[in-house]
Amino acid sequence: MTKWFKVGKIVNTHGVRGEVRVIATTDFEEERFAIGATLYLEQQNTDERIPLVVASHRKHKNFDLVTFEGYHNINEVESFKGALLKVSEEQLGELDEDEFYYHEIIGSAVVDEKGETIGKVKEILSPGANDVWVVQRKNRGKDLLVPYISDVVKDVNVAEKIITIHLMEGLE
Repeated sequence: MTKWFKVGKIVNTHGVRGEVRVIATTDFEEERFAIGATLYLEQQNTDERIPLVVASHRKHKNFDLVTFEGYHNINEVESFKGALLKVSEEQLGELDEDEFYYHEIIGSAVVDEKGETIGKVKEILSPGANDVWVVQRKNRGKDLLVPYISDVVKDVNVAEKIITIHLMEGLE
């Protein structure tokens, strides 16, 4: 059975020429939204995935604006609002060492260098130069924000879903 991975969510239309506003959930926007790339539209309450071929892509504020081949006006894409854009497992490329897909990190246990459990990664933010992993703590209310930098993240074991971090001063 094919596994599917979310790369974005269509949050609105943009203009009248069939452009949609996407909040990307991928580090590989240039690849995923490249002209000619195929994405699969999955609407709420359905298992059906509609293949869409990217016709154009541009950045606008915090959004990716995308058009699809064969969809030329707002009326044709209006129903896409709220839908997810996905890729199949076969579309995932090989990564370099120290590169990870979001689905490999989210849900991983986070431990300190002594092996004590801190919590689990619940989401990944991409605010700027490096990603920030949001860790839901095991025993405290406030989430821990972990910058993905070598001074903090010491080991990522994708197979066992365990991330070892160095709790630098000021991180807590």
